Amino acid sequence: MNETITATAPAPSPVPASRRGRPGRPRKGDVGIFGKPEPGHSLGTGMKGTPSRSGNREGTQVTRTVVPISPRLLDLPTAASYLGLSPWTVRDLEAAGSLQRVRIPLPHAGELRKLLFDRVDLDRLIETWKDGR
Repeated sequence: MNETITATAPAPSPVPASRRGRPGRPRKGDVGIFGKPEPGHSLGTGMKGTPSRSGNREGTQVTRTVVPISPRLLDLPTAASYLGLSPWTVRDLEAAGSLQRVRIPLPHAGELRKLLFDRVDLDRLIETWKDGR
C-alpha cells in the first residue's frame, strides 16, 4: 500500500499586510492593513512641540501653560490639613463659633450637609492666632 502524503501551504491572507490570525496586540511599528503612515502623523499620542501647518515653514511651536485653580471652599479634611489640625479640632472650632461654615441652600428649604469652609476665613483665623487675640 503506497500512500502519498501531500502538504498544503496555508492559505494567503485575504488582505495584504493584514495581521489576521495572529492574536495579541500589534507590534509598535505595525501599521496593519493601512500601509505606510503619512509624514507628520504618528500612530499614538501627539508629540510635544509638533510644528503647525499654518503656512509658516519654520515650525511654529505652541506652548500651553496650565495654571491650577485652587478652590475657595474647602471640605473638612482639606480645611483641617490647611490649618495643620485634626478634623475633630476643626469641628470643635466650628461648634464653638470660632470658625464659620459655609451653608449652601438646596431646593425645598434644605441645605447641603457637607461641612465647607472658606479659605479666607481660615486665613483670617490664622491671623488672629498670630496676633494672640
